[in-house]
Amino acid sequence: MLPWVELDRAKVPGGGEFKLMQRGQEFTIFAGTIGLMSSRQAGSEEAMSNVAAERIGGRPKARVLIGGLGMGFTLRAALAAFRPDAELVVAELVPQIAGAWARGPLAAIHGDSLDDPRVTLRVGDVGAVMAGDAQKFDAILLDVDNGPEGLSRPGNDRLYSHGGIAAAKAALRPDGMLAVWSVAPDAHFTKRLQQSGMKVEELKARAHGGKGARHVIWVATNSPPAHAPGKPGSATHRRP
Repeated sequence: MLPWVELDRAKVPGGGEFKLMQRGQEFTIFAGTIGLMSSRQAGSEEAMSNVAAERIGGRPKARVLIGGLGMGFTLRAALAAFRPDAELVVAELVPQIAGAWARGPLAAIHGDSLDDPRVTLRVGDVGAVMAGDAQKFDAILLDVDNGPEGLSRPGNDRLYSHGGIAAAKAALRPDGMLAVWSVAPDAHFTKRLQQSGMKVEELKARAHGGKGARHVIWVATNSPPAHAPGKPGSATHRRP
């Protein structure tokens, strides 16, 4: 078996460190000893973009926020699935992932995706991008950890808290959707999503080409409140 070769290390703002490793033609980004993403497994990340395109991709000038560039699988799938007038904003916390790795060892994986005129790359915290963008988004796609807990750095825990979910909901346009990728189910996170008042679905997607592990994609839709018949202006809140 071919040995792993360490190509580079990157400090994660707010704590932690990533390692970029290569074995033959395979690349993996590790957080400690845990593999965060691999060039051999892109199926579920691509599925998240495809679900978003099916739901909101037909809207003129759809705005999509992708949390986490990683190896670019979510972005590449979104570029293939969304209309030419879509705007894709990518928030990547780690400067080396967004720069030296994407333009260096991982350049063949990214292709020309970062040069597409529909793409805006912002180096920084996705939570700050959500809070600071006044235009709001039709979809927010989060793939910054292995699930709804701060594996990449402790500060990411807030993204999956009640407050983080509320912030994501506030950054969505009416009938916008929040999608969160995870390596495994998490009943507590499902409950928090449901308590936000959004319509929640828990989808399964294979890790690689219809095979491999079954990953989880939560889809939470920001449906506007329903108005009671005959009572304009009043609203009844629906829960899934």
